[in-house]
Amino acid sequence: MLKYLIQVVGNLLASSLLVAGACSIVSRQKKENRRKLHYFISAGIVGIISALILSILRHSTRLINREYVNIILLPTAIVVGIIFIILALGALKNKHSELYENILCGLGSALVALLLFYALPDIFLYTTEFLSADESMVSTDFLFQVIGYTTGLILVVLTGISFFQVSHSLSEKNSSIFIVIGIFINIMNQSVNFAQILLARRIIPMTDWVFDILMPVINHKGYFLFAIMLVTLIIPVILWIISWHPKDTYSNPAEHRKIKAHSRRQRRWCGLVIAGYILTILCLTVIKAYNEHEVVLSPAEPMEIINGEIKIPISNVSDGHLHRFAYIASNGTEVRFIIIKKNEASYGVGLDACDICGATGYYERKNEVICKLCDVVMNKSTIGFKGGCNPVPLAFEMKNGNMVIQIQSLENEKIRFK
Repeated sequence: MLKYLIQVVGNLLASSLLVAGACSIVSRQKKENRRKLHYFISAGIVGIISALILSILRHSTRLINREYVNIILLPTAIVVGIIFIILALGALKNKHSELYENILCGLGSALVALLLFYALPDIFLYTTEFLSADESMVSTDFLFQVIGYTTGLILVVLTGISFFQVSHSLSEKNSSIFIVIGIFINIMNQSVNFAQILLARRIIPMTDWVFDILMPVINHKGYFLFAIMLVTLIIPVILWIISWHPKDTYSNPAEHRKIKAHSRRQRRWCGLVIAGYILTILCLTVIKAYNEHEVVLSPAEPMEIINGEIKIPISNVSDGHLHRFAYIASNGTEVRFIIIKKNEASYGVGLDACDICGATGYYERKNEVICKLCDVVMNKSTIGFKGGCNPVPLAFEMKNGNMVIQIQSLENEKIRFK
């Protein structure tokens, strides 16, 4: 659940803010040009549909290499963004022609489409991870993943809409300047991503000075989002302050009440933007740290090895909790396996590894068995059977009150734990 909330917010919020900002800049032009906002809507639809098609092709075929797409997409977005910045700053002057505004509108629409086309394919592809081949949609895990994903989308969309309202309410000069700075920061991020692709493809040589400059930036690319948020936060803060002291004149109490109601609406929009930023910061810091905290596997319990057999007293593993054991194979590899009593008549025995997540192991949380890597809750009744994220089954026998496992069975699986 938390994984997809974090990924959606972290990868989509910057694009949402910049799309809203670009729409705000163009909509601030002459009144007869406000109808041109429908071009932005059309551009947004084009960007969304294009991203959806790209994600489907990437998931279902091998025809699409995202790096090759980005080699064309990123420089195009950078050039469009730079020209849009220049024209947006020029639009702050009082005199400019209708042709000038049309060009600004066209570039803004292209920028919107490119931002969405770049950000959305990965967002769409997250949905393909919700279910593995053997899992059902009727499960709590699937429900929680959908909730996390949907919550992230709602947070991003509401924050973007609120930011548009706030930017549109502030003076053109104040809002446009900070939006332009945000777009410039995003261009820097796109430039770093483009340089990273060129380095990976050896199109540009990896010299020492290039490495020293780019690697720290690449390792901290998440800070670009925080920088955009910090710059654009100034817009709702300014509007919040101004809304407490409106300078509009009024001739009667009714007009005064109308002005005060308008100011309250402005503060509500400002509050929504600030709340969205606070929730985003919490998602990308506190919630992310909690979601990624390292789970320490319980230590291996003692066991007896006699004549090529591992013998574990049934009384030691009959409490319904997860028990972990470890065997050192002939090549020195530690081969772990787990045992849990599923019900009065059966036990689940398997390697501390699965075919999907590898040898990351399982742990017990609130009487549930959890995969350490993907955080999927195991159905206890299926432990000991193949499929999904279940532990790889391990053969055993019951003899004289002991659970007996052949050492050779573990030797055969030692390659999983290298």
